[in-house]
Amino acid sequence: MSDTTISLTELEEAINYWRIQRPATGEECALSPEVNALADVYAMMIIEHLHNVAADAIGKEPRQLFDAWRKARAGQSA
Repeated sequence: MSDTTISLTELEEAINYWRIQRPATGEECALSPEVNALADVYAMMIIEHLHNVAADAIGKEPRQLFDAWRKARAGQSA
């Protein structure tokens, strides 16, 4: 894997991207699995006062979601 880091700002952008792709559902406005997976990483970063986290340290599912967001973002600017 790579030594890429994820900033808190990038993670917020990725969460917002997935919130648009998969909005909250039901009367309780439950988060989608995608948003929930990234929100867990976000919460960990806030609790530990981290501004960046190693991409390899966040787990497979959140990493795949983050990478998909980066790919979508790169496609928009092309």
